[in-house]
Amino acid sequence: MKYQSINSALFIKNRKNFASSMQKNSMAIFNSNDIYPISADSTMPFEQHRDLFYLSGVDQEESVLMLFPDCPNENLREVLFLKETNEHIAVWEGEKLTKEAAFNTSGVQTVFWLQDLEKVLFEMTTYCDTFYINTNEHYRANVATETREDRFTKWLLAKYPAHRVAKSNPILQSLRAVKDPIELELMQQACNVTEKGIRRVLNFLQPGVWEYEIEAELIHEFIKNRSKGFAYTPIIASGNNANVLHYIENNQQCNAGDLILLDVAAEYANYSSDLTRTFPVSGRFSQRQKAVYNAVNHVKKKATKLLIPGTIWKDYHVEVGEIMTAELLKLGLLDKADVQNEDKNWPAYKKYFMHGTSHHIGLDTHDYGLLHKPMEANMVFTVEPGIYIPEEGFGIRLEDDVVVQENGAPFNLMGNIPIEADEIEEIMNT
Repeated sequence: MKYQSINSALFIKNRKNFASSMQKNSMAIFNSNDIYPISADSTMPFEQHRDLFYLSGVDQEESVLMLFPDCPNENLREVLFLKETNEHIAVWEGEKLTKEAAFNTSGVQTVFWLQDLEKVLFEMTTYCDTFYINTNEHYRANVATETREDRFTKWLLAKYPAHRVAKSNPILQSLRAVKDPIELELMQQACNVTEKGIRRVLNFLQPGVWEYEIEAELIHEFIKNRSKGFAYTPIIASGNNANVLHYIENNQQCNAGDLILLDVAAEYANYSSDLTRTFPVSGRFSQRQKAVYNAVNHVKKKATKLLIPGTIWKDYHVEVGEIMTAELLKLGLLDKADVQNEDKNWPAYKKYFMHGTSHHIGLDTHDYGLLHKPMEANMVFTVEPGIYIPEEGFGIRLEDDVVVQENGAPFNLMGNIPIEADEIEEIMNT
């Protein structure tokens, strides 16, 4: 891994918290992701299943974690299975985790090679009544591919049909939403790497450069700073491209007088950051561009202040919509009749700001979190209002990652990344 080693205390604590929510005499099983094929012998770069990583820190394929806190055999209360490494694998694929290295990474004391899984699992099943299976229940999930976890669950329930079944996901949704201080440090590191990339771009951007050249500048800076790269597919959208919310072609030339919207951020140690900035290609905003920009920034500042313990996500979005409506009225994009006659299911402001303001962020860019539950301290949310005006040839979105605090104002993990219009102009013209 490119990233620095993570204190195993994080994963030990995470497993303890998960185990405390399990039913008596139950066992939870977590599988790594597959390495997905492209064609011939080509594969996608491996990405670890975030739940397995959250509970173990293990970041390699063909890994399985089993948690059985009530097991009469104390050695089987936490068990990790790994693909057995050898000299041949080390030569062709690189070094894999040894049993000792797996313990140092995870804090799991009992480590077997994967070839022993069925034998060990059989003993564990004789003690337990319930299997916790791990299904993807994220509110944005739409998965067509059968995963390694899916295949294992089918096999497990067919082989042991008499066991009861419970779900791991509701427990993980609650636990992963609230970040440990070690996690916040890792997320801060991801944001710091993102800052380096953005400052590099500010010194590179000028009329005539291509969107993909900006993408290249960013990936250079990210990898240079121990990131694997982008936390999500980068959006580098100049001119009217910014009005396509998920524009990812990044293949157009940047023209003088245009704005460019960059929804780009680095990952670090599998933790995501998520940033959006909008810059003037020529180094200065027009009067109209700056007015809209400052309106978006005003909404972002107001929305950030609402991220406090006890806030309900749905109510928060309604309040942000009211703030945005006021700004759109000032800009002349809406009039009072638009607001008075609006459809309450699709308010007038949605013509110019059609997406949500905030989502959980952590190991996943759109991270786990139960949206019907009140916000808590150490949850991390994006704040990302935007105004999109195709008829004027530009769109503006601004986004930071913000930690809910127990007391006091929310903490912006991206507070050092330039955002004020005057500061951006100063940097670009120095």
